[in-house]
Amino acid sequence: MKDKKYLLFDLDGTLTDPFTGITRSVQHALKHYGIIENDLNLLTPFIGPPLIDSFRERYHFSEEQAKEAVCYYREYFVEKGWCENKVYPGIPELLKHLQETGRKLYVATSKPTPFAEKILSHFNLSRYFERIEGSSLDHTKMRKAEVMQSLLAQAGITEKGEAIMVGDRKYDVIGAHEVSVECVGVLYGYGSREELISAGADYVVPSVEALSALFR
Repeated sequence: MKDKKYLLFDLDGTLTDPFTGITRSVQHALKHYGIIENDLNLLTPFIGPPLIDSFRERYHFSEEQAKEAVCYYREYFVEKGWCENKVYPGIPELLKHLQETGRKLYVATSKPTPFAEKILSHFNLSRYFERIEGSSLDHTKMRKAEVMQSLLAQAGITEKGEAIMVGDRKYDVIGAHEVSVECVGVLYGYGSREELISAGADYVVPSVEALSALFR
């Protein structure tokens, strides 16, 4: 994997575990529609894909309701949810090593850019990344491929063969392939081996340690 100069990382489920913050934010939003969900584990499918898609697909919200639900979601997330998060063990060391070996690191996430920047700064991880690219708050840029395409363009990365995406869900794999970039699927996040392989992941690793070994 020494030929990969540009490494693009997903955020949720790849660099940090956002379980509590995201599921409580979804729980908060659902209450506005009279939907009471006390089991946060049932809300884990919201980790990864665009929120609007999840509200539409899982609760059959209309497009307008889904956009409104995202606003309610952000009420909780902006106040508390963003910091109800934790860095996966070994991630800071991995990023430091990759940076020291001359790789250029980036973040490509479905989370809105301001939130991603705030989280990475809070955990002192921003220093490892050349650029942090997320979705737009106004929903004009949501899909993973759109986020990645914007990042590649802004960073001036034209040699797609020298870039690789690292993520935990099928959305990362599909998005990467749409922009002609390979993808490593990680199993310590929220996607299963079956999900990642079915999506066409080029590599699948079980742990942060295995991810680190892949780039040595």
